[in-house]
Amino acid sequence: MRRLPGVLIVEDEPAIAELISVNLRHSGFRPIWAMDGATAQAELDAVLPDVILLDWMLPGESGLTLAKRWRAHPRTKAVPIIMLTARGDEIDRVAGLDAGADDYIAKPFSTKEMVARIRAVLRRRAPEMEEAVVTMGRLSLDAATYRVAFEDQPVKLGPTEFKLLHYLMTHAERVHSRSQLLDQVWGDHVFIEERTVDVHVKRLREALGDQASAMIETVRGAGYRITTQTQGMNETSAAA
Repeated sequence: MRRLPGVLIVEDEPAIAELISVNLRHSGFRPIWAMDGATAQAELDAVLPDVILLDWMLPGESGLTLAKRWRAHPRTKAVPIIMLTARGDEIDRVAGLDAGADDYIAKPFSTKEMVARIRAVLRRRAPEMEEAVVTMGRLSLDAATYRVAFEDQPVKLGPTEFKLLHYLMTHAERVHSRSQLLDQVWGDHVFIEERTVDVHVKRLREALGDQASAMIETVRGAGYRITTQTQGMNETSAAA
């Protein structure tokens, strides 16, 4: 019998949770409902879902706080998180994504769009683990354990910087435009400004340190690439 992907719905409004659950069942998913952070944590401790649909405004701890905690925990950090919220401003979307969310849906939303986004994050996550360890020169990234090291020294990255570095390393030596990086790292349904990419590239470089950060080049008028050929930088600039 085919296993149905599990979706943990963390939503304190029973009517909304029921609407989501009905549509997920009809679309071939197995919904699990938790009305607050404590109940959700109990569900996660028991069985990990394939995706978490997380409301921002919850009784007790907020969805933002929960997202940060689950992203930081070794057991839950690889589970895709989609934020559900009535807060649709760009600053809120960026805060949700920075907390570790893979995507962001503003209420009110189409249930068809919701199902499409769930399928999209599952597709994006699946190939991520195909090549667990990626190495470029003295820089290595392990997608299975979420560890990065340069010259065997650990590098601490936030979840977005980790995904950005993973994408660049698995598509090395190519130039990627800001819009391409937004689609591949943040998701093609996420609407945030392209300058967000520059902010996270800057954070990534700062975390990597002087030597490793030189591998990430800004190609003027085109975008970014990661390369081990850092000698010929006369046409590129290392500043975001």
